[in-house]
Amino acid sequence: NPAVITYDPAYGYEIGAIVRAGIERMYGPDSQDPNVMYYITVYNEPISQPKAPENIDVEGINKGIYLLKKSEHDGPRTQLLASGVSVPWALEAAQILAEEWGVAADVWSVTSWTELRRDGLAAEEESFLHPEREARVPYITAKMADAQGPVIAVTDYMKAVPDQVRQFLPNDFATLGADGFGFSDTRQAARRYFKIDSHSVVVRTLQMLAKQGKIDPNAAAQAAAKYDLLNVNAGTTGNAGGEG
Repeated sequence: NPAVITYDPAYGYEIGAIVRAGIERMYGPDSQDPNVMYYITVYNEPISQPKAPENIDVEGINKGIYLLKKSEHDGPRTQLLASGVSVPWALEAAQILAEEWGVAADVWSVTSWTELRRDGLAAEEESFLHPEREARVPYITAKMADAQGPVIAVTDYMKAVPDQVRQFLPNDFATLGADGFGFSDTRQAARRYFKIDSHSVVVRTLQMLAKQGKIDPNAAAQAAAKYDLLNVNAGTTGNAGGEG
């Protein structure tokens, strides 16, 4: 529905920025497009709420993506894109990658995969209809222009949701999402089952880096064995949330 503006924020300060922009867009005197509705996903899972960054990227939050944490580690670099409840998993994965595998992982909070896709498609449409003009660069493409290494996108949604932005990034791209039915257990076990937990992010990242020849080709297999990746009872992501 083109009238629905959808968001999947992780933190309270993101929600605050989105709600303010939504009120201004729907009810503000300067709004050029008030005939929309906002759909914001929130979760019933405890998450540690950080204070807003000193230089909060309000535009990025409302456009759909901003750099949450840049790795200060020296090593092969990768980009972790996460939305909503999966953002803490990506942060944990980045810490594991640095401490145990010598990999630098930058973490991006994707507040809206759908808005990023809409912007990208609009840029392509403008270029198609006006080939005489210089093509506009999609927001996510410009935002991640200097981002090095493969992109690993993780979400609690199905894989098709983050896959919406795949075509707008030149990086190698992998998606982790919760596709399918038939599994109800603790949140930790469910996330391990769908391979969207922190250790699954780590293994997939190592696999992508190995494919590019940047790390030991056996690293992913070693990590999968170390974290017992195929054992749903070995999952630890989401301990604070209780049972699903």
